[in-house]
Amino acid sequence: MKKPTRPESPIIPIRSVGKKDEAEKYTFTIRARFATIIKNRMNYTIELRPTEKSDLEILFEFQLDEEAKYLAAFVSEDRTDKAAFLEKYSKILADPTTNNRTILVGETIAGSIAKFEIEGEAEITYWIDRNYWGKGIATAALKNFLTVEAARPLFGRTAFDNFGSQKVLEKCGFVKIGTDRGYANARGKEIEEFIYRLG
Repeated sequence: MKKPTRPESPIIPIRSVGKKDEAEKYTFTIRARFATIIKNRMNYTIELRPTEKSDLEILFEFQLDEEAKYLAAFVSEDRTDKAAFLEKYSKILADPTTNNRTILVGETIAGSIAKFEIEGEAEITYWIDRNYWGKGIATAALKNFLTVEAARPLFGRTAFDNFGSQKVLEKCGFVKIGTDRGYANARGKEIEEFIYRLG
């Protein structure tokens, strides 16, 4: 039986962080719909709101980034087909089993995050605009999302060499439970992916 396709690569494509980044301290104030992040002297206000159909135009542009696509690995075969993208994600937004949120930094769309179900299991997927990599946005957004999404256990998958995403999952309480192999369109070959679980 053919393995069902996911609505999006389940892991955001962010670059690996260095020791200096790992040592930096983050303070999170989680409220009902947003998280305030304080990182050194830079302040970011992050809000998650339900994804709107009008957001898809911007989210489409994010997933065209070549470096991001490579790190995500498990992506659609043709990510330049805008009509197909809009049709696919319009259907996903209407699916009652998904929880789709748009990530805002201030008033700017910085990415998306969602829960979807595949073969009866809940999985997490998210994508961050490359302009916001390395700023703690991914970790804050996921921590925020976990306060409004109750599905447990919740699974996440990441390419074996997407170290940044692995660290984000681990910071949010996900535990690596195994590995799998699959064909990665962005790499043009089969690669290993790590499986994480929360709850």
